Amino acid sequence: MIAEGDKLVFRNTVTGTHQGDYMGVPPTGRSITYREIMIVRFTDGRIAETWGIVDVLAQMKQLGLIPAQKALRP
Repeated sequence: MIAEGDKLVFRNTVTGTHQGDYMGVPPTGRSITYREIMIVRFTDGRIAETWGIVDVLAQMKQLGLIPAQKALRP
């Protein structure tokens, strides 16, 4: 976590089970884990804006919407 001026930046890991409609995808019941980086800007001690970088590719792979790549052999 890094705080400077009116901004806070942090990285976190999200885990959960796909139990509801998500981006048009009906529930799969699959467990997923992915990472995010969040940036939050404060004004007068309250959150004024947020920005997020979310690993959507990891989400889609774990939901089975994008096939996992096979490892290349040397």
